[in-house]
Amino acid sequence: MSTWFTEKQTENFGITAKVKQSLHNEKTDFQELEMLETEEWGNMLVLDDMVMTTEKDEFVYHEMLAHVPLHTHPSPKQVLVVGGGDGGVIREVLKHESVEKATLVEIDGKVIEYSKQYLPSIAGALEDERVEVKVADGFMHIAESERTYDVIMVDSTEPVGPAVNLFSKGFYEGIAKALKEDGIFVAQTDNPWFKADLIRQVYGDVKETFPITKVYTANIPTYPSGLWTFTMGSKIYDPLQVPAHRFAEMETKYYTEELHQACFALPKFVKNLTKG
Repeated sequence: MSTWFTEKQTENFGITAKVKQSLHNEKTDFQELEMLETEEWGNMLVLDDMVMTTEKDEFVYHEMLAHVPLHTHPSPKQVLVVGGGDGGVIREVLKHESVEKATLVEIDGKVIEYSKQYLPSIAGALEDERVEVKVADGFMHIAESERTYDVIMVDSTEPVGPAVNLFSKGFYEGIAKALKEDGIFVAQTDNPWFKADLIRQVYGDVKETFPITKVYTANIPTYPSGLWTFTMGSKIYDPLQVPAHRFAEMETKYYTEELHQACFALPKFVKNLTKG
């Protein structure tokens, strides 16, 4: 008899994947963590029964969270990733030669530990000399930082459990203080099919905090609905006004210079979420 993992994405809809074996299952101090080996997606990290990343499609999310803001900023040197204990965003951040230090603040050290063990192609860059890993509360780290970072990326789970505070207006205000005078921040903001109200709320809160606020999208098949949004807040730099010379040649599988522009072209129903 086949074993299947199903993520119930709403009360009436879910996705399912055939599982070869469960590699690890543990109730951490913060959440239920499971590593699954699947037939279709390779190894998969699941937190509280929600798919966080898979070996097959992880590059989309990690590239889009990292490269859009890092190409928008003319010289990102100090970068902070809140969450993202799997290490995928850090891996992409390090592709930018201007980055001198990348700080990862992940509240659950077990995510880091088992990502290194079962997702080495994603987590391998965490050992790089430019990376500082802190097992700590990202909300508190932001609150204790001032004019420290050029770019901050919030790679959080959905707004449940320990991630709830990472979707609050106070958090975005704290991020603005933690950023330098020309800083940029980006957060994953879920999908417009099932979480329209969340996107509308986050966009409004970020817009009240940052002079330039934009939403962009990417296709991530193992995330709810497959259509995923990111919300950017920038103090000075417009992601749609990036000079051509700033796009560095680097190894990517999804992100391109052309896509940098195109991802901000929103379907009308998504664009409507950014209107008052």
